[in-house]
Amino acid sequence: MKTALNHMTTPNLGYVEFLDLARKLGCVGVEVRNDIARPLFDGMDAAEAGRIAKDKGLRLVGLSQVYPFNSWSNEIAAEVRALIATAKACGAETISLIPRNDGQGCGNGERQANLRIALREVMPMLQEAEMVALVEPLGFLRSSLRSKAELVEAIEALGARDHFKLVHDTFHHTLAGGGPLYPEYTGIVHISAVVDPSVPVEVMEDEHRVLVDEHDRLGNVEQIAALLAAGYDGPFSYECFSPETHALADPYSEIRRSFDFIASQIQATVA
Repeated sequence: MKTALNHMTTPNLGYVEFLDLARKLGCVGVEVRNDIARPLFDGMDAAEAGRIAKDKGLRLVGLSQVYPFNSWSNEIAAEVRALIATAKACGAETISLIPRNDGQGCGNGERQANLRIALREVMPMLQEAEMVALVEPLGFLRSSLRSKAELVEAIEALGARDHFKLVHDTFHHTLAGGGPLYPEYTGIVHISAVVDPSVPVEVMEDEHRVLVDEHDRLGNVEQIAALLAAGYDGPFSYECFSPETHALADPYSEIRRSFDFIASQIQATVA
């Protein structure tokens, strides 16, 4: 199991501190973001930020994000171009595209058409840059892209498997009702838990997403084990949005404990 760390899990850490934490945890890489309450790379030049990560033995497995990518416009096109340029400068392996999540564009027919338009427009940019975009279905009922099947269908229709991969997020997979895993289309897996027993699945939100332990209600261990068994060999990246996780005094010890718990449970399932 290759582990990674998403900056959303520890947004209070500066970029270099974040890298140091990921290295100490034995992660293969990190995901950096332009939507946390600090400038991307703490305002550092992208090439320099990439060099520092590489010197620490870390891959920049992802650069997030453009939202809402499937409400296509000249502004979204410019954001995609800019994110690709930053990814190339820092050596990031992928960019992240997030679908509209406000209850609009959800109608049957409308959402599929909007998705295909956006993928078709992004495709030549990715081809020119030799870049991969990660598209993340969101399981919320208000999301305009909940279904991995619809995303895979659109990717296949464009013949675009070399440039678009999906994000398997254990939280969103559960909210969307589960279903096929599509390991061969998956570029990264996001992990997080919901442990509060009082929250029904249909009202779970990002703020409930904490570290995985024995109280996890999302079936992280089962999803991870199934993906590994199906041949997925990419990173599993911790992406927690809970203020409780953001406020951890010792994120290293807590994340280390959680990674160890997951690994022990996975080992038990294959023993």
